[in-house]
Amino acid sequence: MSPPLPPRGLRALEIEPNVAGIGLALVVAAIGFDLATGGIFLTPRNLSNLAIQSSVVGIMAAGMVLVIGARHIDLAVGSIVGVTGMAAAVLQVEWFPVDAAWGWPLATFAALALGAGIGVWQGYWTAYRSIPSFIVTLAGLLIFRGLAYLWTDGRTVAPLQPGFERLGGGFDGAIGSTGSLVLGGVAVFIIAGSTLRRRVDRRRHQIPTRPLWADTVRICVGAGGILGFVAVMNAYTLPRSDIGRGVPIPVLFMLATAIGLDGIARRTRFGRHAFALGSDPAAAALSGVRVRRVTLATFALMGLLAGLAGVLTSARLGAGTNTMGTLAELRVIAAAVIGGTSLRGGSGSVVGAVLGAVFMQSLENGMVLLGVSSALRQICIGLVLLLAVWIDSATRGRRTI
Repeated sequence: MSPPLPPRGLRALEIEPNVAGIGLALVVAAIGFDLATGGIFLTPRNLSNLAIQSSVVGIMAAGMVLVIGARHIDLAVGSIVGVTGMAAAVLQVEWFPVDAAWGWPLATFAALALGAGIGVWQGYWTAYRSIPSFIVTLAGLLIFRGLAYLWTDGRTVAPLQPGFERLGGGFDGAIGSTGSLVLGGVAVFIIAGSTLRRRVDRRRHQIPTRPLWADTVRICVGAGGILGFVAVMNAYTLPRSDIGRGVPIPVLFMLATAIGLDGIARRTRFGRHAFALGSDPAAAALSGVRVRRVTLATFALMGLLAGLAGVLTSARLGAGTNTMGTLAELRVIAAAVIGGTSLRGGSGSVVGAVLGAVFMQSLENGMVLLGVSSALRQICIGLVLLLAVWIDSATRGRRTI
């Protein structure tokens, strides 16, 4: 039997349709808003702020891909952001000395542990007590938001330690122009090296490979995107100076999360089992998938990422407030769905979810620059979400016919 032929034409690029679609929509939206705002939208300053604003939602959207992919939902992520962000603030202000170099790292790790613990708690009720995740996380939404309020009697907790505030991407919250260039160069080298290594390995095992032009295009597009992003971030300078700020720290967390979870979803047993569970829970159980463990681990990971989002949020605000994470769950779920994750479970894209988060925040940012009212912004974002789900349902329906 002869080996299958490699794909031809644009299919040879092996780009996920959902990722390509949301990427194209993002480019169109950026150009449209830039023209409508007289060139303000695509300025380095606005793009840097947009990247920081997208980081928190992007981090949680990446984790939500696995949750929804396993045919579950987590409505408590916004409340987890609130309670973990408040925990990080309270520990710094009330437990650790202000001048202690170890204070804010301990507070950060404690907040992350709290988020993971909440995820385990919700996963336990879902996996081992057979309560639907919708009910468990809806209860969590109320419980943890209330705990954050009771913990401080509704007051704002500040000031936070300077080292901690850097994590939020504010003043001095970036890695600088030199560090950004080095990081960008390393990323380009990794992309080129991994592509060439994959090509050599597939040829060695006599597996069809992409055409050489397709690999070249993928490397050039990836390298161009990375170096272009670094150049834009370096073009945003510190106040009253010509020193480039570089890539903000929250963006690094988002990129690291996206790369890590994309690898988990595509290349690990846990990721495959999570999507298998979403495709058909009964069949997954019969095939040997440990349904309860996978469910518990999925919620624990989501809680950890929500805890990281809480840390970054409080660091960016420079305080712990009771409004942190309010309605964040809606934006996170919307970003995952817009990025191609099916609410029916069984499929999803981490890269698409992160792009969905950037797209959602771009809509919000662009409409703010245009002076659109808050109510109208919510209507527009809701319509975009409805359209994305309709397109997903329509395309999947055609595939099954």
